[in-house]
Amino acid sequence: MNIKSLLLGSAAALIAVSGARAADAVTVAEPEPAEYVKICDVYGSGYFYIPGTETCLRIGGYVRYDIGFGDVGSYDGATNEDHEDGSRNHTYYKNARFSLKTWTGQETELGTLKTYTETRFDFGNDQGDFGTAPNPAHNQAVNLKHAWIQLGGLRIGKTDTAFESFIDYAGNVLNDTLVPYGDFNTNAIQYYFDAGNGFSAVVSLEEGSGVKGTIDSYVPHVVGGVKYTQGWGAISGVIAYDSNYEEVAGKLRLDVNVSDAVSLFVMAGYGTDDNLSDPTWAIPGRGRGIYKQWGGNWAVWGGGTYKFNEKTSFNAQVSYDEWKNLGIAANIAYDIVPGFTVTTEVDYLHAGRFDEFGAASPAPALNWTGADKKNSVGGFVRFQRSF
Repeated sequence: MNIKSLLLGSAAALIAVSGARAADAVTVAEPEPAEYVKICDVYGSGYFYIPGTETCLRIGGYVRYDIGFGDVGSYDGATNEDHEDGSRNHTYYKNARFSLKTWTGQETELGTLKTYTETRFDFGNDQGDFGTAPNPAHNQAVNLKHAWIQLGGLRIGKTDTAFESFIDYAGNVLNDTLVPYGDFNTNAIQYYFDAGNGFSAVVSLEEGSGVKGTIDSYVPHVVGGVKYTQGWGAISGVIAYDSNYEEVAGKLRLDVNVSDAVSLFVMAGYGTDDNLSDPTWAIPGRGRGIYKQWGGNWAVWGGGTYKFNEKTSFNAQVSYDEWKNLGIAANIAYDIVPGFTVTTEVDYLHAGRFDEFGAASPAPALNWTGADKKNSVGGFVRFQRSF
């Protein structure tokens, strides 16, 4: 064997060994099975299972753009200061909002475990003109509207007071508080009871909110309610104890489904006010607490909805209280496409005790709402995409 043959044979052997080692080093991992999101239809449409868990999640919300005109909301006019000469002009009130909502649900040995959150982000004008820079447009504080946990019938967290939410709000108008029917925000411990056959009840221990509404001792505000619901409508009532002022307020409500197109409601409220003091003018006996927000002892609200067709509805509300405050609101809501609604509303407010408060209060010419007019007209155009 000559040297040339020996070299060629050695090179071939090295190539073969190197190729074998390279082949042995390459391993192809088997693909892991894809884990697709699975639909969860136990709690309604839009839920899906969070991968790797038994928890169902739904994500939703809306994007909204409001354009207010006239005396915005009929009682809180949008004015501005002229940037050249300082004079006061009327202008639009505008607000853009993004609301993000989440729902979760899971079955446990103690019942259904639920959560709900809603967080709101706003850019818009400050309402009102009370001696400060009027109505600047800017990013406003993030608003945590709801954040609660519920296991079975027990709910804890941030939500609207049961004085409003249990018997429902005052109609489908945008501005349903021309005559206020109670405060909203509170931390709460609530228990909901469903007896079946349309009967339900709630007991709520609440902290309240605001300077005058937040509890000032270890005694909570207390709200209780009962409801009877059938296909024709519902009868419901709530009663609330204001622990700060030791006052009581209550509301009764009747809802009637006249037909598939027409639904009506009427709600009456009564509250004591011997110890209340108005949060603005501190006039004893004339004030409003966290629950009795209306003027005087009694108030009524009524209205309804008429559906012209699947896309268009007409909504109206009339409200009145013992102080002779009269509010009227009406709108037409039109669904351009599913999930995108345009609503145009007109509001009117007559401030019944404007003359008395204008003369007697430390802030003359302001009525019970903070408006500077006895009769105010305004409204909104709202564009809202819900998802």
